[in-house]
Amino acid sequence: MSSIEETKTVVQCDFDGTVTELDISFQLLDKFADGDWRQLLDEYREGMMPVGTFNRKAFAMVKADKQTLLDFIFNQGNTEVRPGFDKLLACCSKNGFKFVIVSNGLDFYIEALLKDMGVEGIEVYAAKTRFNPGGLQVEYIGPDGSILEEGFKDAYTDLFLSRGYHVVYVGNGISDSFPAKKSHHIFATGDLLAHCRENNIVCTPFNDLNEVVRGLELLVQG
Repeated sequence: MSSIEETKTVVQCDFDGTVTELDISFQLLDKFADGDWRQLLDEYREGMMPVGTFNRKAFAMVKADKQTLLDFIFNQGNTEVRPGFDKLLACCSKNGFKFVIVSNGLDFYIEALLKDMGVEGIEVYAAKTRFNPGGLQVEYIGPDGSILEEGFKDAYTDLFLSRGYHVVYVGNGISDSFPAKKSHHIFATGDLLAHCRENNIVCTPFNDLNEVVRGLELLVQG
């Protein structure tokens, strides 16, 4: 791999299970969903519905208000961040890399968690959330303003590629496999790592984000 020091680079990073140790959206659904949301999850994982449809149907089962959900997240210890997140942001800043979060999670808790960590000024693309007594409404808005049922993460990868960026992908889930394949370099853990290994896709494994930092520094050095 050649050096990316002189290349316009974006680090596209997932959030749930990547920046955080746990998938916060799943924690919320387990606690608050009024219905069998895991049946929907099985159907999604079996390819029977796109991720946008899964999240729209699953979160429609959640009737709690915003403050109740945030109180649960912050009070139940569901906010543990992988070690090295601050160093990853510092590494990107030092090297002139654009850092963005593109997540299938919900915007309201991602923004709240970043604010709690004192992180400001980074771009976040996630599900837009509206709170209603009848259930949460979530929508994925693509770069062109259209509502997407699938390919949300891919759409932003495609955008960065079209703008001439060298794309470094950091993720943990099956939904990360599609945009990761389009990227120039992959840092993978969890289901994404298993997918890469099963399909002989070159990637750099990680357990914490300090390892991603070390990998980025190696790419810079060439």
